[in-house]
Amino acid sequence: MKVLTLFGKKTASIQPMRLSMRVVEEAYIDIGKLLARLNTRRKGLTDAEVKERLRQYGLNEVAHEKPPHWVVQLLQAFNNPFVYILLGLAIVSFLTEDLKGTIVLTLMVVISGLLRFVQEFRSTQAAAKLKAMVSTTATVSRRDNTFDRSRQKEVPIQQLVPGDIVHLSAGDMVPADARLLTAKDLFVSQAILTGESLPVEKYDTLGSVVEKMATSLSHASTDPLDTPTVVFMGTNIVSGTAMAVVVATGSQTYFGSLAKNLVGKRSLTSFEKGVKDVSWLLIGFMAVMVPIVFLLNGIGKGNWGDAFLFAVSVAVGLTPEMLPMIVTANLARGAVVMADQKVVVKRLNAIQNFGAMDVLCTDKTGTLTQDKIILERHLDIYGQDDETPLKYGYLNSYYQTGLKNLLDAAVLEHGEMNLVPNLHQQYQKVDEVPFDFIRRRMSVIVEEQGQHLLICKGAVEEIVNLCTQAYSEGDIVPLTGALHQQALQVTRQLNEDGLRVIAVAYRQFSEPKSAYSAQDEFNLTLVGYLAFLDPPKDSAEAAIAALQTHGVNVKVITGDNDLVTRKVCREVGLYVHHTLLGHEVEQMSDQELGDMVETTTVFAKMSPLQKARIIQILKRKGHTVGYLGDGINDAAALRDADVGISVDTAVDIAKESADIILLEKSLMVLERGILEGRRTFANILKYLNMTASSNFGNVFSVMGSSAILPFLPMQPIHLLIQNLLYDISQVTIPFDQVDREFLERPQKWNVPNIGRFMIFIGPISSIFDYATYGLMWFVFGANTPEQASLFQSGWFVEGLLSQTLIIHMIRTAKVPFFQSTAALPVIVTTGIIMAIGIAVPFTAFGASVGMMPLPFSYFPWLIAILGSYCVLTQTIKVWYIRKFGKWL
Repeated sequence: MKVLTLFGKKTASIQPMRLSMRVVEEAYIDIGKLLARLNTRRKGLTDAEVKERLRQYGLNEVAHEKPPHWVVQLLQAFNNPFVYILLGLAIVSFLTEDLKGTIVLTLMVVISGLLRFVQEFRSTQAAAKLKAMVSTTATVSRRDNTFDRSRQKEVPIQQLVPGDIVHLSAGDMVPADARLLTAKDLFVSQAILTGESLPVEKYDTLGSVVEKMATSLSHASTDPLDTPTVVFMGTNIVSGTAMAVVVATGSQTYFGSLAKNLVGKRSLTSFEKGVKDVSWLLIGFMAVMVPIVFLLNGIGKGNWGDAFLFAVSVAVGLTPEMLPMIVTANLARGAVVMADQKVVVKRLNAIQNFGAMDVLCTDKTGTLTQDKIILERHLDIYGQDDETPLKYGYLNSYYQTGLKNLLDAAVLEHGEMNLVPNLHQQYQKVDEVPFDFIRRRMSVIVEEQGQHLLICKGAVEEIVNLCTQAYSEGDIVPLTGALHQQALQVTRQLNEDGLRVIAVAYRQFSEPKSAYSAQDEFNLTLVGYLAFLDPPKDSAEAAIAALQTHGVNVKVITGDNDLVTRKVCREVGLYVHHTLLGHEVEQMSDQELGDMVETTTVFAKMSPLQKARIIQILKRKGHTVGYLGDGINDAAALRDADVGISVDTAVDIAKESADIILLEKSLMVLERGILEGRRTFANILKYLNMTASSNFGNVFSVMGSSAILPFLPMQPIHLLIQNLLYDISQVTIPFDQVDREFLERPQKWNVPNIGRFMIFIGPISSIFDYATYGLMWFVFGANTPEQASLFQSGWFVEGLLSQTLIIHMIRTAKVPFFQSTAALPVIVTTGIIMAIGIAVPFTAFGASVGMMPLPFSYFPWLIAILGSYCVLTQTIKVWYIRKFGKWL
């Protein structure tokens, strides 16, 4: 399912009134009546009922950017300004009865469009396969008719139907519009629909306050999103747990009806803007130069018809009609190669941002560390080994039903090996208060011999601040200021040893309650601490060094303790320049934070909104920022980053928010993906620079020859054939190799550099075009209109070979063929095109278009001209790199 983000005002106004009223109506009717209306039960549907309802309602999918039918995709392949220019020129050629020119122009349009279609069709198929590797599921109840019992199972969200009973907890994305049956401290982020970052609380029943809200809602028909008993598809659970019955799926959901209106309306990415800017640069250049060539030939030679056809051919030569195909082929190949590197690209255009990334913000757990947490110690308030904290921590982890993390798994594993067998059977669960990222703790309430016991575990500062007593060697003592300070000192020492610490506390209730909430978490008795070890990954140090070598600055943004994080950073070789804590960030203005982010390596104890704020500040400072996260608290930062990166084991909302999914949570995998992104972008830049400089040089040659020659330097058909062959020589550029030096630094769009490159490098070819003019004029006597065919054949061959040879000169900042060799497909393609170019004047086809065989004495001169061309280009290249500090 594609998630569409709607920012700004709430969007209920574009909802059909019928849908809004249906949502509100079903939010307030009796649950029994609703279940009856949906023909379902709390135990869920049977597999047979689900199968029947899938036939009736269809899959739970909303309108999204599905790949178009191949016929539509074929037509879209011809939808770009360069093809329109060529079609316009073909029509002009047809109207002026230039049949050969019309055929060649049409052939160029067909080849360009078909190559683009083939590449885009293949990339679409590959993208669909890659996306299928990343699935989103929902937990549902399925009823077994034979035994009338229910079981929970994970199913793809596309398989949900109205009447399904779904179970929700922190980190889940709501898979459909649903009415809550049970809810416990349920907070839902509806930012995907409203743009409002603060979560809202949802309820399963209507208390007196909610009933008043319900009355006003039902009478005023206000925004359905304010309905307190309904959760909506696409939103996500921030904290708490719930069970709900699915009311609507697919296009019948609130989200689905919005998606139908918004599908396809996406703003341009920086990559698309860059391609667009370059395209219009070249079109603008053509619009200026073509009229000049037309006027020079018309005035100088008096034949305005020939001058017009020649100008048309020059326009074709200046049109980079292969640009869309080259871009698509590069991105598609990059995505496939990255998939082999265990990197799934959800959006092809994210590849360029991936390569341009110069700051990577990441969490600590699982990237720098092994993501395999071990409960190392369980200690009393004095830091001595004690089994009591383990006992209470085990009960808390065993009975909580929210978002179980690696700490819970470590507690349960350690407890089962070291505690009394079946300890949990001595207690009966009563209630729980789920974890959230604001309280940073969670509680379960159990019953023992008629008494209710609230067991709370969480961040040390939060737990200790709620305690008034402490458990000390079997006695309950007041938690004095001295004990409070000792507790913090014990945990600080553990943190400095690289251990992550949580506190455990409890509260006994002499008078049991029917329900409990966060307001009951006070007057606690501190039991002790659980200390966990998350060892650094063996590959982390090498990966960080590799990223830094390639110009990516790594910053750690975590909700964890700063001492633990700094210790891990030291162990993996990440130098910590400075550390900022969440409460410090909260007190800073954007200006102050902007001054700090550049030199800060560790951001600790960060809330989700603080993480997103840091990402935004880094972007404003001119960085291309990647964010690697897999938790519910990472969703906002993933959306705000230039490149949102998650892993296939992440929570649903993190995967939906990400542009790129790693199939292995490793910085080394990420580094390989970054290099592939840069390689892809490099090959796109090669084509742009080759095309821009070659076109610019050709114009100088054509303008000069138009002014000094008594005949056209090349027939219009010759220019068209030459351009067609040159285009074909470039189709293998996506498969070319890239110099290691280019991959070492982040690469961004630099349109001014392309213009500068065109001005400095383009005219070099003109020097040797003029040398060819002199050769044909003075040496071979082709200096009269009767000898124009020989002159044109000589320039055709030299022009095509120099254009094709420039591919090898421009593709690398090094000496071509010696220090850097092109990939075999590029060598083969350019070699074949050069051979064809040499052969054309000697063929019947060449004779039919006005060419003639060249004398063999021409070819030593040709070798000398091309050799000199390579030497001068290499010399200018060395100067250019020294002057401007870069080549491509």
